[in-house]
Amino acid sequence: MSLVRWSHMLDPFEEMEGIIGKAFVPAMDVYETKDAVVVEIPLAGIDPKEVKVSVEKGVLTVQGESSKEHEVEEKNYYRKEIRSGSFYRQIALPAAVKEDSVKAEFEDGILKITCPKTVPTAAKKIDIKVIKKEKK
Repeated sequence: MSLVRWSHMLDPFEEMEGIIGKAFVPAMDVYETKDAVVVEIPLAGIDPKEVKVSVEKGVLTVQGESSKEHEVEEKNYYRKEIRSGSFYRQIALPAAVKEDSVKAEFEDGILKITCPKTVPTAAKKIDIKVIKKEKK
């Protein structure tokens, strides 16, 4: 029989599983139209008031929380797949957008974020004058 040393340290993986178990990552579709970058996220059962959307420096952030109002006290589940907890997604947008004109709509459990594209600015051409110094 081998001797196993007892440790009072917590298992870091156990703690991580607890954190992950309370959070979830919603799926996300990102596509581009002629005028906008559109992001769609299925958030069925989540109160839209609990969702925050922001765009800063070309990065879209969506975060929120889902909570169950009625949890069955008995633990005789056959299967428990419906998640509740917080979520946080952040993605770099594939095109420059007008950050102050981003709109978010929630319909039939789908959060649709429309980010209007900015008009690309043309490269500015600068003529350079060449000055020849006179010798002294």
